[in-house]
Amino acid sequence: MQNDVVLTMRGICKSFPGVRALHNVDFTLRSGEVHALMGENGAGKSTLIKVLTGVYGKDAGQIAIEGKEVAIRSPQDAQASGISTVYQEITLCPNLTVAENMFIGRDKSALVPWKEMERKAGELLRSLDIPARPKQQLSSCSLAVQQMIAIARAVDQHCKVLVLDEPTSSLDDNEVAMLFKLMRDLKSRGVGIVFVTHFLGQVYEISDRITVLRNGELVGEYKVEELPQLDLVSKMMGKELDDLSAISVSGKETGAKGETVYEAKGLSSAACPNPFDFHIAKGEVNGFTGLLGSGRSESVRAIFGADRVTGGSVTMNGQSVKVQKPIDAMRKGIAYLSEDRKDDGIIADLSVRENIILALQVMKGFGKPISQADAEAFADEYIKALEIKTASTDTPIKSLSGGNQQKVILARWLLTHPQYLILDEPTRGIDVGTKTEIQRLVLKLSSEGMSVTFISSEIEEMLRTCSRLIVMRDRHIVGELTGDALTQDNVMRTIAGGGN
Repeated sequence: MQNDVVLTMRGICKSFPGVRALHNVDFTLRSGEVHALMGENGAGKSTLIKVLTGVYGKDAGQIAIEGKEVAIRSPQDAQASGISTVYQEITLCPNLTVAENMFIGRDKSALVPWKEMERKAGELLRSLDIPARPKQQLSSCSLAVQQMIAIARAVDQHCKVLVLDEPTSSLDDNEVAMLFKLMRDLKSRGVGIVFVTHFLGQVYEISDRITVLRNGELVGEYKVEELPQLDLVSKMMGKELDDLSAISVSGKETGAKGETVYEAKGLSSAACPNPFDFHIAKGEVNGFTGLLGSGRSESVRAIFGADRVTGGSVTMNGQSVKVQKPIDAMRKGIAYLSEDRKDDGIIADLSVRENIILALQVMKGFGKPISQADAEAFADEYIKALEIKTASTDTPIKSLSGGNQQKVILARWLLTHPQYLILDEPTRGIDVGTKTEIQRLVLKLSSEGMSVTFISSEIEEMLRTCSRLIVMRDRHIVGELTGDALTQDNVMRTIAGGGN
């Protein structure tokens, strides 16, 4: 690997109204290396990349390419400086040919004849060993090949710095291997690659160095061989191993309380392709844990049928059932509070009352509307029970605080009287007091016989509420912890892959 520095970012700061996204962050990239940029949700990775690529303007700091300071005010400035980015969502045109996609948008003063364009595209595809033909329609290529074509387009434009933002998130193992082969080829040609991913195994397979961000600040820069996976997890999560200890809360019981309510065998979905087994007992609180991108949310979405189910069998209370879509799950007594409150939860322009009765109305069918009197009574009951702060049941839910919006969505599902309640990040973005209320409610529901799966990015919350944790890494279940094994140390070691 060459040691020439191709990119330096020094003292980068960026704030948004009420939020300090980056504070005095440094980043260095050498030519001919893959440099992983790591951090949990909200760490500042995306903001740093957007500053580098001109999507955001920095508030302070300097950016230099090959030692020369550059002003990057737009994506065009970034491209002119030799910085190219390939995002998780491919931005090419599926209805055009491979060659057309590789040359579209180039300098109009240097138009390339069709035959010449196809010839140049063919040479580039062959030189990078990309299995595609110039005249082939892009839509006929696999997702991995489309990613590789996007990369080929980027490096053909005098690219010195290539940013790959979650390029493997939708690829299977064989496709990842194809992409890594291309990345190694580009390394050998001197291209510096910034690799943003949540897959720990891939970081250690392809990367030379790692930079870790947390809460918008630089934690450190490390050589891969000098940073074991366990230490990486510790730095990302802000937990020092010496300080880790089990957390026990009065009122949480260990182990399952009753018979199995829900069981899946070999369950998989379009978003969670790796089949997994899972079960939950009556009155049990369990949870999926792992770093962001580990597959925890995709797993519970498969359980609820929120993503297209592609395989597996499900039983509820010992009876075989089919849960192919959310309405199937709802009718079997499964409720699901999504991690995306804004897009998958609230209906912003509807009232608190209308949001509360929504799931029950869907189950009844819109041909059997809930009466105004019943709707008002339901809303009043749960506003009181969950202590939702709202001027009235007619108040638009968008006027409420985030914590009260979350309580309204929770009320929506509790109104359906589910056997099994799935809560994905129910306390994200809400105040500490409301977090505590929700955790206490989970334990109360459990004591009354409801089964609950609880997911949180905060391990402490999981340990306070769950009697069993299913640990995930790279979309696979890699461990299960119960009883005395439920400690932060054990969770982090399992996420990282034992003592590695």
